[in-house]
Amino acid sequence: MKLAVTGKGGVGKTTVSSLLAHAFKALGHSVVAIDCDPDSNLLAAMGYPHPETVKPLVELHALIEEKMGVKPGSTGGMFRLNPFVADIPDRYAIDIDGIRVLVAGAVKKGGSGCYCPENSLVRALISHLLVDDKTDLVLDMEAGVEHLSRGTIRTVDSLVIVVEPGLRSVETAFRVKDMAADIGLTRLIAIGNKIRSDYDIDFLRGAMKGIELVGFLPYENRIREAEIARHSVAKASDEIQATIQNVVRIIEERAAQRP
Repeated sequence: MKLAVTGKGGVGKTTVSSLLAHAFKALGHSVVAIDCDPDSNLLAAMGYPHPETVKPLVELHALIEEKMGVKPGSTGGMFRLNPFVADIPDRYAIDIDGIRVLVAGAVKKGGSGCYCPENSLVRALISHLLVDDKTDLVLDMEAGVEHLSRGTIRTVDSLVIVVEPGLRSVETAFRVKDMAADIGLTRLIAIGNKIRSDYDIDFLRGAMKGIELVGFLPYENRIREAEIARHSVAKASDEIQATIQNVVRIIEERAAQRP
């Protein structure tokens, strides 16, 4: 299974990414989770005690030079377009409850994008994992699809958009839908988060027409307390774990129906 998780900042997409990674691991799968958000928090959400000590891949200068054949910071010029990246998860991932977690770091942007070795290495790694049929992949992304391309998009089983009850969150969801459509990604689902009442559920069902809602996660103080204490959010609530397990079943059913 290959999932990319996105949504407006603050809606809980990193929490959902952590929950999904743990749900796939509970099924006995090999799982890699990559934090692709410049405001990286996935390690903390998964209970890693010192996330600030982990350098993002784009800052590992020796690795970039080894894989790409040029020094970091180079723009234009010649560097490897198809570097060997299969060893990166085993060499650089943090193991958390059997899940390999990598921090990609910020993708640099310019007027027409940044064609540099750091970005190319991250994209090569993601492309490799997207076609690795032995590994489940969960990408914790920012509100966009910058890490994906037309060439790899067909291997993503679902773009998971996390939304909370609120107009700005819904507006971001539809912007992401439009961006995804531009590169040919139409397999979208949404998860409602921070639900406090039936009113919140009714609001999202009415506002999210055109994007399938596959589950609703309650607002849960234990999640917030786990984040503050740097404990794994996946272990904070049995109710939320059950909802995510049901979401995973739906995602797997959708994937099985694909031609």
